Amino acid sequence: MNHFTCLVLSFVVAVYIIETISDLLNLKNISNTIPQEFENFFDKEKYAKAQSYLKDNTKFAIFSSTFSLILQITFILAGGFSYVNSLASSFGAGTVLTGLIFAGILYLIYEIVDLPFSAYSMFVIEEKFGFNKMNGKIFITDFIKSFIIKGIIYSVMFSVVVWLFSSIEHYAWLYAFAAITAFELFVTFIYPIVIMPLFNKYTPLEDGELKKSVEEYAKKENFKMKGLFKMDNSKRSTKSNAFFTGFGKSRRIVLFDTLIQKHTVEELTSVLAHEMGHFKLGHIVKQMIFSFVSMAIMLFILSIFIKKPWLYKAFLMDTQPIYAGVIFFAFLYTPMSFVLSTISSCLSRKYEYEADSYAVITYKHPQDMINALKKLSVDNLSNLAPHKLKVFLE
Repeated sequence: MNHFTCLVLSFVVAVYIIETISDLLNLKNISNTIPQEFENFFDKEKYAKAQSYLKDNTKFAIFSSTFSLILQITFILAGGFSYVNSLASSFGAGTVLTGLIFAGILYLIYEIVDLPFSAYSMFVIEEKFGFNKMNGKIFITDFIKSFIIKGIIYSVMFSVVVWLFSSIEHYAWLYAFAAITAFELFVTFIYPIVIMPLFNKYTPLEDGELKKSVEEYAKKENFKMKGLFKMDNSKRSTKSNAFFTGFGKSRRIVLFDTLIQKHTVEELTSVLAHEMGHFKLGHIVKQMIFSFVSMAIMLFILSIFIKKPWLYKAFLMDTQPIYAGVIFFAFLYTPMSFVLSTISSCLSRKYEYEADSYAVITYKHPQDMINALKKLSVDNLSNLAPHKLKVFLE
């Protein structure tokens, strides 16, 4: 192991330590006293259940991240990347195709290793606390669909980056940024129309008091959308939520069917007013701009390091294939990625408060908004007393 390897591993370990400390402090911050604001929503039994849910999830998260860290370090020190590269190169294909084989093997390894952890989370922890409604068939089908879809998306972006950085001498990062931005916008546009229906059934909300209330509010706020949809989340989980997705003609608001079952019309309209608020206040566009700026920074820094011999030595590689450099850079970029994700979380938290405020001011049902948020916290067994470091990071 050389000092370049030590540098890369120190980045990965440092992030692991910070996240683990955050998790442990979050556990230590648990309070057995129900907050006064929730006394009429949480009973002692339900509140104790929420605490247990947090403990089980946190312990499992620490175990999972520790296992992942050990596996990563072992794989790097054992020359795993060099072995995978030899296997990928043995097919005698061009740079891009060899890169796809190289990345594809790593992607397959990651998904296979992660599969039992996902299964445990769903069929042990979520099952224990009454959330899971998924059977083995749906779980495996979801895994296969997700594996294929992510594989296609990752392959396109990875191929573009490898081809541009191996073909263009100057400003490859800028061309890569333009290409990936266009592709991501395309995926964002088709996501609610093509990808989402592969996992859930989306049906237009039936005529009734709720639809009338939401449409009247949307008309008052001059909010145009493709429609208001109900998603059959109950076949997978009892958890509740709602979200905004799509752009232009594909723009829509989606409610979980589990959400509709547990809330009044005023509460649901408040929740949807919150979702509309994100659009009206420009949060969607701001988040996309932040994401694209982050990507531009990443690609620019990649262009600086991609041809440095020490980057490949850090992962015990004797050769310097561009496609491997792209993967290795992700490890090197860990600290920067961690900082940017923390900033993103801070912005997201700010936007959530603003959307809440927008809903209250425009819909003028503050108590219904309060009740809706409290009910969501109870139904999803949310942690009411997270540690400040956990809040800051996530």
